[in-house]
Amino acid sequence: MTNETNLAIIEPTNPVQTVALEKEETEILRATDKITALYCRLSQEDSLEGESNSISNQKRLLMAYCKDQHLPNPVFFVDDGYSGTDYDRPGFQAMLDEIEAGRVAVCCTKDLSRLGRNSTLTGMFINITFAKHNVRYIAINDNYDTLNPNSVDNDFAGIRMWFNEFYARDTSRKIRAVNKAKGERGERLTTNVPYGYRKNPEDNKDWIVDDEAAHIVRYIFKLCMEGRGPMQIAKQLKEEKVLNPTAYKRANGIKSPSPEPADPYNWSTNTVVHILERQEYTGCTVNFKTYTNSIWDKKQRETPEENRAVFYNTHPAIIDLETFDKVQEIRQQRHRRTKTGKSNMFSGLVFCADCKAKMRYCTTSYYEERQDHFVCGNYRSNTGTCSAHFIRAVVLEQLVWEHLQKVIWFVLHYEAYFRANMEQLHQMQAEEKLRTMRKELAKGEKRIQELDRLFIHLYEDHVAGKVSDERFAMMSRNYEDEQQALKADMEKLRQEIEAQEQKNQDLELFIQKVKKYADLEELTPYAVHDLIKAIYIGAPDKSSGKRRQSIHIQYDLVGFIPLDKLIKQEMA
Repeated sequence: MTNETNLAIIEPTNPVQTVALEKEETEILRATDKITALYCRLSQEDSLEGESNSISNQKRLLMAYCKDQHLPNPVFFVDDGYSGTDYDRPGFQAMLDEIEAGRVAVCCTKDLSRLGRNSTLTGMFINITFAKHNVRYIAINDNYDTLNPNSVDNDFAGIRMWFNEFYARDTSRKIRAVNKAKGERGERLTTNVPYGYRKNPEDNKDWIVDDEAAHIVRYIFKLCMEGRGPMQIAKQLKEEKVLNPTAYKRANGIKSPSPEPADPYNWSTNTVVHILERQEYTGCTVNFKTYTNSIWDKKQRETPEENRAVFYNTHPAIIDLETFDKVQEIRQQRHRRTKTGKSNMFSGLVFCADCKAKMRYCTTSYYEERQDHFVCGNYRSNTGTCSAHFIRAVVLEQLVWEHLQKVIWFVLHYEAYFRANMEQLHQMQAEEKLRTMRKELAKGEKRIQELDRLFIHLYEDHVAGKVSDERFAMMSRNYEDEQQALKADMEKLRQEIEAQEQKNQDLELFIQKVKKYADLEELTPYAVHDLIKAIYIGAPDKSSGKRRQSIHIQYDLVGFIPLDKLIKQEMA
């Protein structure tokens, strides 16, 4: 349905009469300064029925009736392109303002459905709001007039309003069914093309890459990969005078549902988040992302991901799937910004090796760079649950850079050996995990079947009168709760089993990813977030008289790499 509004309030008319009015009729017309509100409404569905419901036809009918009945000071209130299920129409609200101000004597519509298609709300406006302000209401084609409450047509008005509501419900049901069928076939349900794409001039249903906007989309993802948050990214784009999506579309003649922004360079945090989380940038179509509860409740709600329909490779990708997934992972690793505004490339990636708590980045405006450090969150909060795991940021950067250089060098020079050993290592780890998980899965499935049998016996005992209603309700609820929890656990186990079986494919992806950094000359935030999943810091060891500290790097896709062992075996 279009959102374009044609709201016209016409000044009171004084048409020239072909025959002079009688003195008494002239006095009646001039007896009040109140207006006659002539309300017209047309929705997209109504327009399909032809000229009979058009705004121009409604205006002719209302004005002719107004003249014939000598109704004073006719003024039009028009809503073109608004559903009767929506009562926040600008023309309708303007008319209500006039009614509540006491400036309306009569309200007139073509029929009851023009006022609205919710029987409850329409009846409330007619019987309460209009009556409270002494407004006479007339629905011409339905022969409804509140001035004549004893009319048979007035008695049937409630039935007509119910049918009007039924029509809206039935239309909504049909539209939903059509959209569901389209969405399940893979046809796009959105009419607004995402920023970064535009419609193909030769095929309106096809999306092509808008190079200029796509460059900004890639830049936003790159900044996120470097550890920037949405607020920092928005600020950066504003400083660089980058047009926000709405301003860009309007500048290039592309339709946008959003109003023109006051500042074309102002990027909101929500806009950046929306871009970072939009799956369409990977080249897929995503349908059924939102839903509404009913035709009366227009609030858009997020559909759970498992209930969405995703169709891959439907248009050119702007962001590769690996980068998109990595960005979603980074988005989950949210961390507090320091009061100084300083940030570190390792923030959100560093964990305590003992208690597994996240290590906090600590700095002040008084610190030199070498004094910035990470400390265990549990130790810093004085809970007494962990010891002083502490490492300076410059030391951490040096150790990570050295280890990453060795990994890149080893993979480039001994790729086959690296692959074979990592596959063997993963297989050994996976076999034990898979054996345990499959046992748990079989045990859980057996218990679910047992609960089904128990519930059947319980039901039979309840029918036979052996178990009271209260006892039956309590036990059946317990069985159902246990069964639901087991099913959720089983689903998690199945996903973990699939993840373990995916390891070999992940290894190939990691090797290809490492090759991209063959010429890496310094440690960059992008490389850190692209290659590393987590860094675990061990407690310092001072037994030798010197402070020694171990770090364990968990790489993305492959986990921990026993690099020293691999190098020693290969060089032996």
